[in-house]
Amino acid sequence: MEQIAFRMQLDPAQAAEYERRHDEIWPELVAALKDAGISDYSIFLDPSDGSLFAVLRRHPGHAMDALPEQAVMRRWWQAMADIMRTNPDASPTASPLRRVFHLP
Repeated sequence: MEQIAFRMQLDPAQAAEYERRHDEIWPELVAALKDAGISDYSIFLDPSDGSLFAVLRRHPGHAMDALPEQAVMRRWWQAMADIMRTNPDASPTASPLRRVFHLP
C-alpha cells in the first residue's frame, strides 16, 4: 500500500465550518473514496494560517486519478469551494509533499 501526503489551503476563519462539513461527510463520497482504493485518510489543520495537511493510503491498482470524473466528487468540491483555495474547476489546490523521513 502506498502512502501519499499533500497540502491544501483553507480560509483560516473557516476552520470550524470545514470540520463541521467533514463531520457530516456524505456517505456516497466515502463510498467513492473507498471504491477508488483509498483508506486511512486524515486531514490535519494548522490553525495559525489555515494550512491543511492530508495523508492517505491507496491500494495498488487504485483508481484515485479517476475521482475527478465522478459527480459526487465534483459536488463535494463545489460545496467546499467557498471556504478554501480552489482551481478553476472548484477542486482544491493541492501540493504533493515528498516524504523525507519515515519511522516504521
